[in-house]
Amino acid sequence: MAFAATGSAVGAAAGRAADDALHQVLAALDGRRPDLVVAFVGAAYAPETGRIGARILERLQPGHLVGTTAGGVIAGPDELERGDCLALWAAVLPGAEVAALHYPPPSDGPGEAVLPWPEVPDGSQALVAFADPFTFPADGFLQWVEQTRPGVPVAGGLASAGGPGRNRLLLDDAVLDRGGVAVALGGAIRLRTLVSQGCRPIGHSYTVTRAERNVLQELGGVEPVERIRQTFAGAGPDDRRLMREGLHVGTAIDEYRDELTRGDFLVRQLLGGEPGTGAVVLGDVVQVGQTVQFHVRDAASADEDLRLLLEEFRDGGTPAAALLFTCNGRGSRLFGEPDHDARLVRQRLGEIPLAGFFCAGEFGRVGRRSFMHGFTASLLAVDGPGVTQQ
Repeated sequence: MAFAATGSAVGAAAGRAADDALHQVLAALDGRRPDLVVAFVGAAYAPETGRIGARILERLQPGHLVGTTAGGVIAGPDELERGDCLALWAAVLPGAEVAALHYPPPSDGPGEAVLPWPEVPDGSQALVAFADPFTFPADGFLQWVEQTRPGVPVAGGLASAGGPGRNRLLLDDAVLDRGGVAVALGGAIRLRTLVSQGCRPIGHSYTVTRAERNVLQELGGVEPVERIRQTFAGAGPDDRRLMREGLHVGTAIDEYRDELTRGDFLVRQLLGGEPGTGAVVLGDVVQVGQTVQFHVRDAASADEDLRLLLEEFRDGGTPAAALLFTCNGRGSRLFGEPDHDARLVRQRLGEIPLAGFFCAGEFGRVGRRSFMHGFTASLLAVDGPGVTQQ
């Protein structure tokens, strides 16, 4: 049966933190050798990432190790939004196939993909991937995965320990400060993913009638700025306030659905307008013929969205363990208090072994393929009999 254990530490020196977290994991494993260990290293410990990784390999002897540095980590029901923290997730996965994959950065910066990259093994059910946001073309990587292994979801996110050169990635005995790393999971294992975008649609949906790359020029023959004015005029006081604070645009995942509701859109930020044209600039490419709708986001809608998705997710069975990747703009910044996402996951799915980190961009599948998101909570769950976290 699938089995996972977690360990965490906060506030200690890096070496002591590693020892404390490893002690918890070893006690819970009770002699089992993990097939995979995932490490989330707080930003204050980033210079010691190699030493922490070496201790993990020495004491746990996992089949594979993958990890990233982070501005904060998740350990069970706790979200540790500070630099001096560490979380470990160790999984025993009988019959599973785990492959470690290194994706070097492009030579000319993050705008271009570099090939050949190591192929995702045939039969993989999911990838857990981490990358440096300053040297790795995450969007291009996710598109490449979809082209080479259609339908294989990618969960994970961008390292968030700081600016250029400050992030570290772990892959077995390698410590990297550039590019991306991943583990492919396949074989006798059942995995499920979830992405909560934390937004809700407002107003009406429209067909894109003119667009150029990420510039939205017409919606149903009308300038987008005018459509925003119409939506604002028909909105209540709360939605008007949220529109002023930040408006988003959702693109329909399935154009053929009779009714589009929450969760049927890939949500992107509206970056601004083009002076004198009535057009607006989005955080992604949009095409003529697509259906779009304006969205708003706040703590209440983010809470409601995650609750609803977790209830649906629970209908598919209680997982043995899970990894949670949440935006560094969530947590206490969004909800006004810590631990929201982690506690909600454990309330809805049970006290499963849970670990993760605050990302500078989250990977997760919406519809049929994986995207990079912002302000989301992305979950990867391992199904099967498990144990309560110790």
